[in-house]
Amino acid sequence: MDALNKKTIEDIDVKGKKVLVRCDFNVPLKDGEITNDKRIVAALPTIKYLVEQGAKVILCSHLGRPKGEYKPEFSLAPVAARLSEYLNQDVKLAEDAEVVGENAKAMAAELQDGQVMLLENVRYRKEETKNEENFSKELASLAEIFVNDAFGTAHRAHCSTTGVAAYLPAVCGYLIQKEIKFMGGALAEPKRPLVAILGGAKVSDKIGVITNLLDKCDTLIIGGGMAYTFMKSLGHHIGTSLLEEEQVENAGKMMKDAEAKGVKFLIPIDNKVGKEYDENTEAMVVNSDEIPDGWMGLDIGPRTQELFADAIKGAGTIIWNGPMGVSEWDNFAAGTIAVANAVAESGAISIVGGGDSVAAVTKLGYSDKMSHISTGGGASLEFLEGKDLPGICALNDKD
Repeated sequence: MDALNKKTIEDIDVKGKKVLVRCDFNVPLKDGEITNDKRIVAALPTIKYLVEQGAKVILCSHLGRPKGEYKPEFSLAPVAARLSEYLNQDVKLAEDAEVVGENAKAMAAELQDGQVMLLENVRYRKEETKNEENFSKELASLAEIFVNDAFGTAHRAHCSTTGVAAYLPAVCGYLIQKEIKFMGGALAEPKRPLVAILGGAKVSDKIGVITNLLDKCDTLIIGGGMAYTFMKSLGHHIGTSLLEEEQVENAGKMMKDAEAKGVKFLIPIDNKVGKEYDENTEAMVVNSDEIPDGWMGLDIGPRTQELFADAIKGAGTIIWNGPMGVSEWDNFAAGTIAVANAVAESGAISIVGGGDSVAAVTKLGYSDKMSHISTGGGASLEFLEGKDLPGICALNDKD
């Protein structure tokens, strides 16, 4: 997949055309109220461009997991209301339990240039997640052009992400374009040195990413719960720290591969350990080969923070996926803060992907200091693994 060569909304004429846009409006709701509208805001540049160009805009998205049936608590009505505020026009919701129903068809037929409407939750239809042809055709029948701007679901082959692209000219919006530019560029032609920082709980979740990045990066930094499996492979005593026994051999092999490829591979040299998995547990700092019985590693230690920060300092490009410890607990957030700080001050092109690291960077107030924060957790991981993302593959290539 040459992701960098996909057509965008600027490569086609949209004036007077009905344009179906797949957005990611999967926003958190509490008692029917949106608690965080970042995803709606992220979709605005594409929507506003289409409005300014005089397109007739039909938006669609999923929300939560209604599992193929109409459930009012998963309605996109709150999203339509919020969009109306941001766009200064009435964004009507086509209230059809079957998504492409009488309301949607009538509304789409009456749309004027520059007007915007929203379809109901595409996952009200069981065909959506199975990518069944009949629903893809129904969606396509409403429009003349398809725009995918939902990177968060680009790794899923669903009707509204890939199926519909078989029936309409298909291009990407600004959000996917930005993801491709930063993530695709960082992997294809990174400004050197390329430093990858991987954290999070499990080695097994990141095997594909590590394998792919070992061929591309100059330095690989491992923190978080997965680091203890690497320590174990070196014969270190890790107490009750998180361990994937079946990955120990694999971890050792990856470290040998890195050495053979000339990639600097860093794991923690000291850790902040706790008696139990609890925010207020008794804690102390110990060297990586001296974790006592009954204690578990919950964050990287101060010497490791310095080691990692030094490695980050000279980077040209940084890819960061996953926190360094239990960063949602203030007592064990210092490692993640130190790394965020080093990344923010590095002057490198910095890309943060994956839900937990994005949450940490946002909570700690570093988000505006990063070049790019990925909008897709699972999608950004698969992209970093070098996998083809169906929602991007389905788009038309530039001529």
